[in-house]
Parts: sequence; structure tokens; C-alpha cells
Amino acid sequence: MTLSLGIDIGTSGIRTAVLDRDGSVVSMARAAHLPQPGDEIDANLWWTAVQTCLHTQIATLREIGLDPHAIQDIAVDGTSGSMVLTDAQLRPVSPALMYNSKGFDAEARAIGQIAPSSHITRGSNSALARAMRLVSKAQASPAHLLHQADFIVAKLMGRGGHSDHNNALKTGFDPESQRWPDWIGDLITPDWLPQVHPVGTRLDCLDPAVAQALGLSTRTRLHAGTTDSIAAFLACAPLEEGMAVTSLGSTLAIKILSPKRIDDPRIGLYSHRIGQVWLVGGASNTGGAVLASVLPTQKISELSARIDPEQETGLQFYPLLQPGERFPINDPDLQPIMTPRPDDDALFLQALFEGIARIEARCYAEIEMRGGGSPKRIFSAGGGAKDHAFSRIRARSLGMDPVMSQTTEAAIGAAKLARWT
Repeated sequence: MTLSLGIDIGTSGIRTAVLDRDGSVVSMARAAHLPQPGDEIDANLWWTAVQTCLHTQIATLREIGLDPHAIQDIAVDGTSGSMVLTDAQLRPVSPALMYNSKGFDAEARAIGQIAPSSHITRGSNSALARAMRLVSKAQASPAHLLHQADFIVAKLMGRGGHSDHNNALKTGFDPESQRWPDWIGDLITPDWLPQVHPVGTRLDCLDPAVAQALGLSTRTRLHAGTTDSIAAFLACAPLEEGMAVTSLGSTLAIKILSPKRIDDPRIGLYSHRIGQVWLVGGASNTGGAVLASVLPTQKISELSARIDPEQETGLQFYPLLQPGERFPINDPDLQPIMTPRPDDDALFLQALFEGIARIEARCYAEIEMRGGGSPKRIFSAGGGAKDHAFSRIRARSLGMDPVMSQTTEAAIGAAKLARWT
């Protein structure tokens, strides 16, 4: 039996999944992140948590009678834009900064002076701005700028300097021209930037010392990884044009496989390269976190059961936790609309559902208007996908019935990616 292993470095912890030759899940494991207070993180703790999860995963395989040496391929996904600077021995020389860290206004101004006006690296929370801040915090001369997934791949492989199209995109790499922009050298030392590979590319085998410590084969191959959200897409949907995934978690994220690359920062739309197609999408600030902020979580299921999803409320809500939206409207000052509030909380919940559904439909419509095609099938992931009334409301807005994904774990998507080559 041959197996593949996916490692997901998520926001709440580490998850791993092992798939057999047919792509069926044979085992999964998880481990929590160690406490890391504040905005600056010790990247070594990422590696510690991954090792803990892998030890659990390997012990589980043995318990069910499978040989961990049957794992032939590994791929890693991580949170997009989380990164660290290391020396040549992969020792961090800076703190790590996470994907949601903000406030890099000085760096954003420097980028704005030389980057094209529509470039994805512009903005005070861009990955390139974050990388520039890391340079100012370095305690020694760096050798590598590594995204979160890159760092774990480097530790497994025993050498750094490699990334993938998806993780490197927001740092400035162009997956179409296959190069870093010429102007980036005015902002960060080019020698620190990783060599960037197509997603799934075979890199090298496990470092022998690491393989021995973990109980894996020295012939196990490492592959160029991806981001956590794209790994979740790969877990949900087949890699076919027109397949789309809507993630209904704390926020709303949509992605669709398109033959055409579409980048439009004006509305928060961008594309990732996956093989010969493009994964086009963006993320809205609407979603489950808004519902939880205005209604008791334990009452939402009860209220939803009272909704008649075929009868519209007539209210035009735009549900947001606070001012500011990313996609399909890119406006940091966009105001929430959640009034007038009906006296009946079930109607209020329905109006919120309708607002989120309209935003989702508009996201797909904006992509179609730009030549990205319309969804042939929409898979749903996240807690919101399980609500029957919400699903019916979404179906009316989308013009098709969304399909509940059978697998949504990003670790499964990473394990699938590892099996590509």
C-alpha cells in the first residue's frame, strides 16, 4: 500500500490526513498550537506543533496496522501571508508575523511608490509589506524569507529557499510570467526570496535525520504546497473548470476554477494558479461571525426552523460586523446595513441570510462579468452550509442548489495535492 500525507497549518492548530492510493482517508490527527501571545510569533513553535501532530499521526497508523514507511509523498499548506526570516540553517532571525497582522503603513507607502497601481502587493496589510517589516526586526543577517508552509517544508527537507505559486502570490511573485517583479529588489534583498514552483512540484526527499526522528522513510518525497484556503478547496471539489466552493464560516469566501486569470484589486478579486487553470475568488467580511454578534448562537437553529425560505422578507441587508468590506466591494469604509430590525428574530435571521446570499451571488456574478465563467456546480463548506433554510435561500439567489461538501479538511486537500505527481 502506498500512502500520501497532508499537513495543514491552520489558524487553530495542526491537522494531518493520510490517504491511500484511491484517495480515501485512512487516518487523521490533530494538535493544538502552543500559546503564542501577541502579534509576533516564534516560528519554532510551528515546527514543534507539526512534530507533535506527526508523532500522533504515525502512532495512529501503527495502531490500525499500517506502516508509516508506506507514506511516499507529503505536501504542506499554511495560512497565506504568514512568514518568517531565517538563516541558512533554518533558525529564525526574526519573529514570525501572521496573515492577519496589520499596520504596515510605512512599508505600504514604499511599495505604492514603485509597484503598479493594481498590484496585489499594495496595501498596509499586504504580504510584501509584512516581509519588509520582518527585515526591520531581524536580529541577524537573513538567508531565507519563508512563508509558513515553506518553513515547515524546509524543516522536513533540511534546506530552505523554496515556495509555491499560491503562497508567493501576495508577496509579489507572478505565476504567469514565472518570476518576481524587477522592482521588488528595491524593497527587499532578492537573494532572500524563495525559488517558486508550481503547486505539487516534487522538491526533494525528507532529511534523513528528520525521517528517522519521525519514523518515516528517507525516500518520502516533499512537494510544493499551497495555502490553507486552497487546500480546503481541493478537499471539497474536483479539479475541473467551473467547479466552485463557497466557504461559510466566520467570513464568506468563494473560489471558482476558471481557464482565465482575473485580478481586479478594485473589488478584491485575485487568481491563484493550479496546474493549467486558475482559481479565481475573494473573501467578504460577511458571514457567521455577524450572525453570532447579533443573535445568541444557541438560538440560531431554533429560529432557522421557523423561517419560510420561499417567502422573501423584502429587506435589503448587507451584514457586516463593522465598517469595511473586501469583496465583492473593496471599501474599508463600507457601512453595515442591518436595519430596520424586525420584531420577530426569525425574520431578522432570514433577512441576514438573504443579505449574505445576495453577497455570495454577486461575488460569482462579478467573476462572470469579467470573463471567468459561471459556476457549473457550487460546493459548500463551513458551519453555515448545514442550515437547511439558509441553503434554500442561497439556492434562490444563486439559481442552483449548492452541494454540501463531503470533505472539507484542508489536510485532505494537501494530501490530494501530494498525490498529483
